[in-house]
Formats: sequence, structure tokens, C-alpha cells
Amino acid sequence: MEDNNKKEQGMQIQISPEVAKGGYANLAMINHSYSEFVIDFAHVLPVTPPQVFSRVILAPDQAKRLLMALNENIGRYERDFGEIKLQNPKPQGGLTATPFGTGNA
Repeated sequence: MEDNNKKEQGMQIQISPEVAKGGYANLAMINHSYSEFVIDFAHVLPVTPPQVFSRVILAPDQAKRLLMALNENIGRYERDFGEIKLQNPKPQGGLTATPFGTGNA
């Protein structure tokens, strides 16, 4: 990881205050075509209908890099804080990024 930091020191990435606030997501729906992966982030709350607040479109190689980066960071998190326990580790009907089972992505 230090090698990556050395390579990226010359790059200055800017973020607007609006984007820096972030958004809460408890649902991620993922679709793909031959040329891209589309990830919709939404929040599902009992008082309002589900609402997508952000869509990220990635080339397949960038989607795989995101997967690898998430795997690496989840490993670090679990080393530092313990295993992340899932309420439903094996959801019915395939893998989903939500415990609610509402996404048909």
C-alpha cells in the first residue's frame, strides 16, 4: 500500500462540500452490461419509499478493482475490529447488498 501512496502523491483530488457530506445507503443494486457496471445506492426507510440518491457507472476493470479494494479494506477492518457478522449470510435468490431482500437488480 505504501507503494501506491508514493505513486499517488502527485495527484490532487478535489471534492465539493456537497459531495463530501456523503449519503447514507442501506441498499445497493448492481446491474451490468458487456461494457459497464451500474451501481445504484439507495436508502430504504420505513417512513418513505426507497429512493436512489447516487448512481456510479464503472468500466468492468474498474468494477473489479473496486471489488479488490473492498476485499482488502474489509480484511483490514476485521483485523482491527473483529468479524463483521451478517444477519442473513446466505440470502435466498442470490447475493444482494441489502438485508431487506427488496432489490431486484
